[in-house]
Amino acid sequence: MRILITAGPTREYIDPVRFISNSSTGFFGYQIASEAVRRGHKVTLISGPTCLIPPKGAKFIPVVSALGMKRAVDKYFPGSDCLIMSAAVADYRPVTASSRKIKKEKAALVLKLVRNPDILSLAAGKKKRQVVIGFALETGGLKNNAKEKLKKKNLDYIIAASLNNKKSPFGDREISVLIMSRTGKTETFLSDKKGLSRIILDKAEVSKYHCGSDII
Repeated sequence: MRILITAGPTREYIDPVRFISNSSTGFFGYQIASEAVRRGHKVTLISGPTCLIPPKGAKFIPVVSALGMKRAVDKYFPGSDCLIMSAAVADYRPVTASSRKIKKEKAALVLKLVRNPDILSLAAGKKKRQVVIGFALETGGLKNNAKEKLKKKNLDYIIAASLNNKKSPFGDREISVLIMSRTGKTETFLSDKKGLSRIILDKAEVSKYHCGSDII
């Protein structure tokens, strides 16, 4: 299979030294890419800024912003069999970015933001027998929100996790995830991200090789 994977955060710059981002480390996406390479798949990894080393054998495409990630996904998705969109893409970006560092001259600074494109929805809307897998991080209503996103974004699977104060899902940690398929089948797994990567790829392979049928 030709598998396209996105990973890491995006950065939306306010000025040359400040940006809007999130806590994603990219670890999960890199684990999926490593496992996919190990299985002999042709892997393209599109990654926002991280401190991780890309797996050997994967085609590595570094990007910074959401718009940069969109351009890369637009380029590589048509030639892929599967898209696994684990990147934490910023929902908003500044309307304009200052070319110089913003000085502390005012008591308050107001930023005007504009929505970034929904890369996953746009790609899934163009799929032709490709398997598309998305991720969701929620602070509440995990199952309902996952179900809504799965349908709204035209996904084959969604991997959803809860963010709470007891245990962060970021980095190299064991986490609990809900995996929901387009047929409504819902499963919960508690594992480290290496183990979850195997489960996700098992589902992607079965879905692709059985023409999208959900049999696991």
